[in-house]
Amino acid sequence: ELPPSEFMQVADSTWLVLSVVSNGREPSGSQATGVTKIARSVIAPLAEHHVSVLMLSTYQTDFILVRERDLPVVIHTLAGEFDIYKEESGECVPVTCDDVSNGFLKPKPATSPTLHPVQSPQTRFCVLTVAPDTLPAIATMLIDVLFYSHSPPWDAATSSQDLDSITFFSFSLIEGYISIVMDAETQKRFPSDLLLTSSTGELWRMVRIGGQPLGFDECGIVAQIAEPLAAADISAYYISTFNFDHALVPEEGIAEVIQLLQQRQESSR
Repeated sequence: ELPPSEFMQVADSTWLVLSVVSNGREPSGSQATGVTKIARSVIAPLAEHHVSVLMLSTYQTDFILVRERDLPVVIHTLAGEFDIYKEESGECVPVTCDDVSNGFLKPKPATSPTLHPVQSPQTRFCVLTVAPDTLPAIATMLIDVLFYSHSPPWDAATSSQDLDSITFFSFSLIEGYISIVMDAETQKRFPSDLLLTSSTGELWRMVRIGGQPLGFDECGIVAQIAEPLAAADISAYYISTFNFDHALVPEEGIAEVIQLLQQRQESSR
């Protein structure tokens, strides 16, 4: 419904959403969160089959976006490990490889993925949710933060440098569930009694992947971060955006995360 505009850039591909659940429900809260729990079973196999993904972690769960044209490859890749369902008229209907075999093309052998630079700004972030009925109470503040505050023009000259801080605010509304990522200073502007977070109230640090916009054709970007974190059982929230990818890890683990990623880059040279 958005009118065409010279100011709006739209990617060519249409994307579909994969939601991964365990025994029909989300894993218990005692397990590692974010990309860690699906890195080996979903993200790595898709990267090996040259499928590009976008990753969206939220307060409630995690979603993997794949291009619609890659769906036959995705199903053939994951059918051996997962029961796959599609939603039709609100009902979950089983999907088999036979349903998508028509026109299925085996993927080209994946080339060695490019290891992109990783930046770790000093900014501390919060992962939050809001009860939907309280959203109107903070709507004005949300609009100010989203559209009027902290919106310097993008400068390519600074994108390749290590940043002391980073401007990042993520708001998602999915099936009525709200998820917000904001820096700790911005959080102070909101009424504390309306923002809900985990009982520990932990803060998160970010690693940003890419020295320049990544595009959508390259595969293995999420795996570059997810696999070493999964091997170390480190929790992470991962958010792909139009230009860059971002992984949030618990603040106390940032030094270990940077060390792991540096070791991976050095071993791949």
